[in-house]
Amino acid sequence: MRYPDDIVEEVRSRTDIVDMISGYVRLKRQGSSFMGLCPFHNEKTPSFSVSPSKQMYYCFGCGAGGNVYTFLMNYENYTFQEAITQLAARCGVTLPEPEMSREAKELSDKKSRLMEINKAAAKYYYSRLRTPSAAHAMNYLKKRGLTDETMRKFGLGYADRYSNELYRYLKNENYSDDLLRESGLFNFDEKRGMTDKFWNRVIFPIMDRNSHVIGFGGRVMGDALPKYLNSPETAVFDKSRNLYGLHAARNSRRGYLILCEGYMDVISMHQAGFTNAVASLGTSLTSQQAALLKRYTNEVVVIYDSDEAGTRAALRAIPMLRAAGLSCRKADLSPHKDPDEFINALGREAFEERLASAENGFFFEVRVLQANYDLRDPQKKTEFFRETAKMLMTFEEEMERNNYKNAVAEEFMIPEDFLQKEITRLAMKGVTVRPEREFTPERTGKASAVKDKGIREAQRIILSGIAEDPAVCKVLSRYLTPDDFPTPLYRKMAEIIFVQAASGQVNAAQALNSFENGEEQSEAAAVFHGLDGFEDDAERDKALVDAMCLLREKTVNDALASPDYPDMTRIMTLMNQKKELEEIRSGKRKIDLHVG
Repeated sequence: MRYPDDIVEEVRSRTDIVDMISGYVRLKRQGSSFMGLCPFHNEKTPSFSVSPSKQMYYCFGCGAGGNVYTFLMNYENYTFQEAITQLAARCGVTLPEPEMSREAKELSDKKSRLMEINKAAAKYYYSRLRTPSAAHAMNYLKKRGLTDETMRKFGLGYADRYSNELYRYLKNENYSDDLLRESGLFNFDEKRGMTDKFWNRVIFPIMDRNSHVIGFGGRVMGDALPKYLNSPETAVFDKSRNLYGLHAARNSRRGYLILCEGYMDVISMHQAGFTNAVASLGTSLTSQQAALLKRYTNEVVVIYDSDEAGTRAALRAIPMLRAAGLSCRKADLSPHKDPDEFINALGREAFEERLASAENGFFFEVRVLQANYDLRDPQKKTEFFRETAKMLMTFEEEMERNNYKNAVAEEFMIPEDFLQKEITRLAMKGVTVRPEREFTPERTGKASAVKDKGIREAQRIILSGIAEDPAVCKVLSRYLTPDDFPTPLYRKMAEIIFVQAASGQVNAAQALNSFENGEEQSEAAAVFHGLDGFEDDAERDKALVDAMCLLREKTVNDALASPDYPDMTRIMTLMNQKKELEEIRSGKRKIDLHVG
């Protein structure tokens, strides 16, 4: 739900950012601010600043910045809803209850009860693993090299040989048969009644990203089939939208996530120190899981088994990850089959080296394709080249497609001109190429890129100047309005800051409340640190005036070029404004920012 602005601001203002961040980062006072090592990138010299007066943080190394909400959203990977809920509890603010229909409330209550059942079942399985009757299951896990701490971290348990032990336990906890039937933990038929779904199995609790148990996986102790059994989908468990191990991997600071196949892969990797490993839940990777990965990282290393099935799974997963906007690499574990086997045989450092040398995901796809053709045969070689060109067509952005075309030509010794001609031929035949993304300056040459960068910088300078000295807004606003800011994020910032400045004070942290997206908050936070580096006030003021002229000139020039202003009166007004700006820029007309 969307909370009222006054509630959002009350929670923020009652949370001291220095005290809150100190729970995550060791801070040391330095002047009016506190400094520490940035938690969002690796560094040896502190560049992470927390300002008590602004109630904001900013890293001068990587550009991460924001208020208390932003920090939790970036560090804990919380949604805004999760961040405000935690902060409200911390500072004692009662959040309004969301309005729900009767049906929605009944579903919410049912989900809560099912989560209680899962939690109770997990505790039961956990305790059973530590009993004499589960010695064979414990020995199995010990032989796999798992420590007691690792088993505790992942809540591993055991389901008894008898098929009604869990049912009897939960009935004693006063759960109804109707609710137990919906939990996915039991089978039901008219003759036998309710029986446990999991029995004589090592149990792997499946947790959501907030460490709530939502389902279970079980590995049989013996030769029965299936070897692995998972919970069916329930009101709280959708295997296509969750990832095993994400609750433990979400706070990893490695900068990327490792995608592997099974429970034991994830667990053994975490035990070896690779705490960024996750796995899909007994199925091929889904688009929902790829989108979930995107929430926590920009890069994924796929480390599926090195057998034929693992290769097929990787070929399905890599395009899906790329479509979700993720950079993707594929690690080679040969001659070993899976991460657990590799680490046990060659050790942690060798595994780290394989991760570092993981191959670009698209190169992996092309290399697998290449293995299907006898390149000694000219016809087969031509077919391989053409199929590679067809694969290149899947890149929606022209620059990215060209970069890959050049790299693939060099890596696989394919004539670059052939690839380009084939791409053109396919396009003319109507092979679908997704439309280009919104205009980006990098695609229009150096001059446009520089100009665009100048306009973005001009917007930041103006907003930073007003935030630092609200009095200058009175002068600047004679020439500029928020409509003169072409970048949507900066235009929204201008709308907020111009209003705040009119009252005589800019509240930086409050301004960020309007941005719930973590990336937007970081970029907006940089506005309040944009005037560093000027030698004196005169140089700063000149930068502000120049930035104002650049933004206003863009507005005027765009208006003159637009067919929406056909009348001569409007054109003359714009021309006079353009002349005035030229005089200000040249110094013929002086502007004193400090005279109202």
